[in-house]
Amino acid sequence: MKPYDTHATADPFARSISAFEALTGTLSGGDASQWNHAELEEHLEAAGRELLRLLMQDHLDLRARREEERVRSGAGPVVVGPEGLVRPWRETGHSRWLASVFGLVRVTRVAHRGAGVGNVHPADAVLSLPSGRHSMGLRRLAVTEAVRGSFDQAHDAVTRRCGNVLGKRRLEELVVAAAVDVDAFYRTVIPIPCSREMPLVVQVDGKGVVMRPDALREATRRAAAKATAGHRGRLAPGEKPNRKRMATVACVFDTRPAPRRPHDVIHPPGGRSGERPARPGPRAQNKWCTASLVRPPKQVIADAFDQAEARDPQHLRPWLILVDGARHQLDLIAAETVRRGVAVHVLLDFVHVAEYVWAAAHAFHKPGTTEAEAWAADHLTAILAGHAARVAAEMTTQTERAHLSAARREAVDACHRYLTGHLDQLHYDTALDNGWPIATGAVEGACRHLIADRLDITGARWGLPGAEAVLRLRTVVSNGDLDPYWRYHAAREHERLYPASDQRTYALSA
Repeated sequence: MKPYDTHATADPFARSISAFEALTGTLSGGDASQWNHAELEEHLEAAGRELLRLLMQDHLDLRARREEERVRSGAGPVVVGPEGLVRPWRETGHSRWLASVFGLVRVTRVAHRGAGVGNVHPADAVLSLPSGRHSMGLRRLAVTEAVRGSFDQAHDAVTRRCGNVLGKRRLEELVVAAAVDVDAFYRTVIPIPCSREMPLVVQVDGKGVVMRPDALREATRRAAAKATAGHRGRLAPGEKPNRKRMATVACVFDTRPAPRRPHDVIHPPGGRSGERPARPGPRAQNKWCTASLVRPPKQVIADAFDQAEARDPQHLRPWLILVDGARHQLDLIAAETVRRGVAVHVLLDFVHVAEYVWAAAHAFHKPGTTEAEAWAADHLTAILAGHAARVAAEMTTQTERAHLSAARREAVDACHRYLTGHLDQLHYDTALDNGWPIATGAVEGACRHLIADRLDITGARWGLPGAEAVLRLRTVVSNGDLDPYWRYHAAREHERLYPASDQRTYALSA
């Protein structure tokens, strides 16, 4: 590409125009006619980014000249600093760098000065310049890339698009800073209203994230230190490595009732006849997720209930709570329902129940046999029909008659304890009749998407601030709220840097 003139001219966009003419000259030249389309793309990507950078630089320089002209003409208000002191002196030529998505540009503005006080730059507020070097557009690009891939991949993606404008450590810091307004943003969002016939579903689950030792909870850190003291080269079977910190994930969604019968969920032994197709289950609508590694499960569950109450403030809709049976979650949910005075229907995830029943089936029959499948299908169908207590009693009686060994009996006893310990959360007959969901597929999918697909990538060892920020921002993206959140975050950043009470300080005359 031919060099372009950089001398100051009357046209404020002379450099941009010169760069554009040089680019078109290159494209119309003989060398360009020999390029293939990939070479053409590569050249336009680099030259086009430089052209956009020059356009932005020329525009910023034009604004700077206009501000200086107002100063020289004596126009403009008297500027008062945030502490209330007048800045009587004006000095031109104060500049700072701004790293944009097009590359580095220099912002020149007038400084309003006073004796013994800091400078005030009114143009900073007009441009809403960030506190650091990196623009809001570059920050959003960094966040977009960092929440879907590793920080190394994000850094490479930003560098390919914008040039060498951002280091990896600074990228991580920008991601952490970008998540500070998530809670405040969701307090301003009004959910889509639904009719009272649509059930309101809350699902809660947990998922571990591999952390650096200093980011573990205290009990886990002590257990890890104790295990390390032995200097063993290999863990014992079933032993936990004490490397993870548990994240709590919650989903809230609406659903349309889809009544079913037990055989719509569990096919009869020998398969379906084909005379009556299985009825589909209810589907999640307007799904909203929240997750946290820092906040305790009590707070995450409270946030989920806040979202549910925002959708049904009068408690007119049926509320359904689905969990995997963890006792601490059930206790927290029970306390939250009492505090809010809302009646809920609590169900255990049917998939977890099925796992216990299948383990018991393999105690009586060889895995993979039709006998094991028939035994599990019969007992699961009975549980779906509302006979969990009878099923638990029958399998215990069968165990005594079969004289099982202690090892095989343990699976049956575990299933019996699980069923009898949660009888009040096994009313699947009521759920199927009303068309409610009976499995935690939504929150299980959220755990995989929010955590496993990003925080659990191979070799990842997380610090707490970075992991929490990525997790919170992934929930924003998953909820489809990145665009409105970023507008809200940018507005809040402006308010923090240029408070509304000090707008008179930074206002420029027309």
